[in-house]
Amino acid sequence: MGEGDPTPLGYVRTPSAGAADLAFEDGRPRLAGEAANLPLSAADIVRLRPLDGLRVRWPHGRADVLETILGLASAGVPVYADDVPAWVEEADAGLAGLLTSWAPGPRDASLRSVSDLRREEHSLRLRRHATRPARPHGAAVPKVSVVMSSKRPHLLGSALAQIARQRDVEVEVLLGLHGVPASHEEVRRALDGFPLPVTVVEADEATPFGEVLNQAAARAGGDEITKWDDDDWYSPEHLSDLLLARAYSGADIVGTTAEFFYLEPLNVTIRRTDYTSEIWSDHVAGGTIFLARAKFQEIGGFEGVPRGVDAQFLKAAHAAGARIYRTQGLGYVLRRSLAAGHTWQLPLAHFLRVAANQWRGFRPSLILEAS
Repeated sequence: MGEGDPTPLGYVRTPSAGAADLAFEDGRPRLAGEAANLPLSAADIVRLRPLDGLRVRWPHGRADVLETILGLASAGVPVYADDVPAWVEEADAGLAGLLTSWAPGPRDASLRSVSDLRREEHSLRLRRHATRPARPHGAAVPKVSVVMSSKRPHLLGSALAQIARQRDVEVEVLLGLHGVPASHEEVRRALDGFPLPVTVVEADEATPFGEVLNQAAARAGGDEITKWDDDDWYSPEHLSDLLLARAYSGADIVGTTAEFFYLEPLNVTIRRTDYTSEIWSDHVAGGTIFLARAKFQEIGGFEGVPRGVDAQFLKAAHAAGARIYRTQGLGYVLRRSLAAGHTWQLPLAHFLRVAANQWRGFRPSLILEAS
């Protein structure tokens, strides 16, 4: 996207004003009462950010209507409609369905954060629809090398199944077995029938975590490289969402917020909203780091340390001048067990203190598409 084009940059998670109208007058769109020109610009979007949503008031004519709606959708503006004319259904059935699938929720403060979550899910679905044009038959899809280290063979089946369900990308897996032999029964069971290319690298338990990742990443053949954690959950569009964020931001590195956490010993899901998304930053969730393989090599890969690998990599990347963009984290859930089981050692009480929401059981965003 060109500079000045509408993008989700600056999306506001909690709106400060109610919904307004998208109307059309004399063939020109009016956004919340103000006339705008096509194509829409980033400047048009800024003043809409505080709004809960933008409701479509359908004009008699059709000229520029869909272009306007899709421009707003590409920026993540929560556009909606009470109903949709038949011509919109015929022209873009997917968009028609999205426009009537959501409306602003209650303004009651006790329900606000859940309403905001549903609003952001709608925003994400709209931007996906608007910015992923149909790929011509036979066109190449992006090839992503997924780098994952594991010393927990009992988690591999779930981790690989989530990688296998990724949409709109070509994936290969570089699996670093950390102190676990490839002959381990649970490893063989997880790999048996796995439908994607996978390269297994064995490293002994004494090898630092960062070095295991580097040994696996050295076998990567994709244009893009991403880190994947074996104990977390990812949506089927996790990788395509990161590709999308990289495309509209122009960043060197993209990743998500660390927003949803499943506290396994307590059987509680929490959501933290203190990390802003759709923003330039020096930090993203470590299990979602995504960048071009050439840039990964230029930065020098992961530091060969046992802990803090993600933070050290991002620090080195930032120091080298890499531009880092943090996108939404709706399709990612981090698993937290007891602190001793993680390289990122924080007590469970910390996550309860910072939670904006707490739910009993496993309660991810709808974007995760959990069964």
